[in-house]
Amino acid sequence: MILPLALAQFIASYAATNMNVAISTIAKDLGTTVIGVQTTITLFTLTMASLMIPGSKLTDIWGRKRCLLAGLGVYGIGALLAALAQGLGLMIFGYSLLEGIGSALMIPPIYILITVAFADVESRARYFGIVSGAGGLGAAAGPLIGGLITSAISWRVSFFVQVLVVAWILMLARRIADPLRQGPRPRFDLVGAVLSAAGLFFVVFGILQSGTYGWFVARKDFSIAGTVVLPKGGVSPVWLFVAIGALILVWFLLHIRSRERAGKDPLVSIRLFRNRISNLGLATQTIQWLTLQGSFFVLSVFLQQVRGFNAIQTGLMLTPATIGILASSAAAQRLAERHSQRTLIRTGFVTTTVGMALLLALVRDTSGVFSFVPGLLLMGLGVGTMLTASVNLVQSSFPEADQGDISGISRGASNLGSSLGTALAGSVLVAASFPGGRPFALALVTLGVIALIGLVAAVLIPREPAREAARTT
Repeated sequence: MILPLALAQFIASYAATNMNVAISTIAKDLGTTVIGVQTTITLFTLTMASLMIPGSKLTDIWGRKRCLLAGLGVYGIGALLAALAQGLGLMIFGYSLLEGIGSALMIPPIYILITVAFADVESRARYFGIVSGAGGLGAAAGPLIGGLITSAISWRVSFFVQVLVVAWILMLARRIADPLRQGPRPRFDLVGAVLSAAGLFFVVFGILQSGTYGWFVARKDFSIAGTVVLPKGGVSPVWLFVAIGALILVWFLLHIRSRERAGKDPLVSIRLFRNRISNLGLATQTIQWLTLQGSFFVLSVFLQQVRGFNAIQTGLMLTPATIGILASSAAAQRLAERHSQRTLIRTGFVTTTVGMALLLALVRDTSGVFSFVPGLLLMGLGVGTMLTASVNLVQSSFPEADQGDISGISRGASNLGSSLGTALAGSVLVAASFPGGRPFALALVTLGVIALIGLVAAVLIPREPAREAARTT
């Protein structure tokens, strides 16, 4: 059961990072621009993030296994079309839309199936650790594998490999046992799905614009249909999009509350947002992915721009972090048997922050490659420890009937954190005016401060989450 779930998480995480090292090559082959390919990657992130909650709800309507298989099928078709694309249009349709939709359908069932199959926290920790490790490995190894395939053969082969892996997963997934859901199947809340997708779309899209326009003051004119809406030097359009998204999400919350009061099935129950343990777990989960993706982005840019490394060398340099994530994920069950999820999350944030501090203390423009190892290894160990614990904490805070809803919210928080991490790190690098490696140090310090905020959220988690969750639910 676990192998196909871990492989599905691996391939979805791999798809989010492997194209970054082949942007210029893809643009040349498709007769488009680098901006066009970057837009394609951005649209994939937006599609996946905005549809995660509706996709999760479909697990209650179609069934978890059926939703997983449907997501894999859509994803595989998208990867095949992307591999065969001769222009940007088909690439966007295959990669951005179909792979994004497929990811939104197949990722939530991964965590729901583990939650309902294993009743005790320790067993869940073990298998969440395997899946989280596979996700971390996919994200970390994406640039390395993508760089190797692109350099040795062609970027198209990377998509063909995804097709083959998805076909293998589909064969393995047929053996997965999906316990029958108790009670009647809910009706799909179409209005709620549109509102949640639109709200998350504008929030994530706004965050991603920070690299172009800056966070606070617009670096250039923001125009719509040739009309300047926000001039250079004015308020950044980031906040325009985020405000639109926030208003739509408020509308979404009012809608699901009204629908629930009328006795109808909402997209998600409003009471899920009243669970203190889950809310703090979601906060730590968002910050963890923010820290992970933001740090990887900063280090990748530093290694390529300052040290002159190519994509393959950059991927190899990040290997200690990958090893740390895999090691801590493999030990998840043993750690869960000895320590509470709250303690593991706190320890993970402390370890990650120490690792970032070691990078700042040891790494210089001309320092040896081994100066990266202690910091990256500790970061990987810390992230792997707390990622598994946070997922376990959030999913275990609710009974089986709520797993479809909370899984979508949880995966949405992770995607939001990933988008925010890359956007925040990129905007700091662009905005910093210091010479040499200082912009990278400033970006890493910023991420370290955010990790400390995550530690504060972890400290606020109650000491006995299982008992409090039982009272809440």
